[in-house]
Amino acid sequence: MSSPHPIRRRGPFRLLATAVSACAAALSMTSTAAAEPSYPVPYGLGAGLAHYFDPASPPGANDWNCRPSSAHPEPVILLHGLTAPQAADWATLAPLLADNGYCVFALNYGMQPQLPAPLNTVPGLGSMIDSATTELAPFVDRVLAATGAEKVDFVGHSEGTVMPRWYIKFLGGTDKVAKSVNLTPVNNGTQANGGALLGALLARVGLWGGAQQLVLNAGVGAAVQLTAGSDYLDALNSGVAYEPGIRYTFIMTRYDEIVLPYTSGFGPIAPNVTNIVVQDQCPLALFEHNGASSDPVAAQHVLNALDPEHAMPIDCFGHPRNG
Repeated sequence: MSSPHPIRRRGPFRLLATAVSACAAALSMTSTAAAEPSYPVPYGLGAGLAHYFDPASPPGANDWNCRPSSAHPEPVILLHGLTAPQAADWATLAPLLADNGYCVFALNYGMQPQLPAPLNTVPGLGSMIDSATTELAPFVDRVLAATGAEKVDFVGHSEGTVMPRWYIKFLGGTDKVAKSVNLTPVNNGTQANGGALLGALLARVGLWGGAQQLVLNAGVGAAVQLTAGSDYLDALNSGVAYEPGIRYTFIMTRYDEIVLPYTSGFGPIAPNVTNIVVQDQCPLALFEHNGASSDPVAAQHVLNALDPEHAMPIDCFGHPRNG
């Protein structure tokens, strides 16, 4: 596979120069997207583990006074994966994007209050149709109203790559989304059994035993909808599956143990679709499914996908630009 971006193995440190008017900032009634790094950016799975069951927003997200800059006119909405709350899944990318000048927003969706504690605090379990209809659609409208933007960009991980496709295809999202950037996408479903998939993900946050069966018995649905051949994915992939007016990027890892096979994440060959297997460029990038949202190489691809006109060479052993 050809590389969408040139590779830079090592490079000199760049000097960061910013000129920010303190007086103007003090007088402003709203905040613009950051012009210089404001948040520390942690990398690796450990970055988010401490924030499971944390209802807070990740650093850099949900500043409702943020106004997009001319350089990044679309606010970015982060959409987490199955069982992964926003504070955990976006512990890396929320501050990184904010430091790079984006207005960043995130939400927890798909919680099921009818389940016993602590399952009732685990996000992403509910039907993705319900999540798209009752949670994502109004959230997009709220972000657009607050920021004055015409469109948003999506950055999704795992379930967060296919739940918003329902919004785009069936709920009027076509005219409200500019770019869709997707980490470990599940476009064509996983061959993993829905119960086994859910059990593996719940076990990672310390919920063992029959937790997955409780969820499946409640009929909340997302894990089953993510499996290959589900009615949900059949509906998404019939007819026009990917809107020609939206730019899609799908970022995959060969070490994905949840989306089986990882090639299920590929989008179609089309002018508005870019498929990236990270190890085609960086063989030593060893992150798996959950690690995609906190990996520095994957993060570089996200930045490039959001701002392709200013794409930077991929550094297989370095961290993304931070501001």
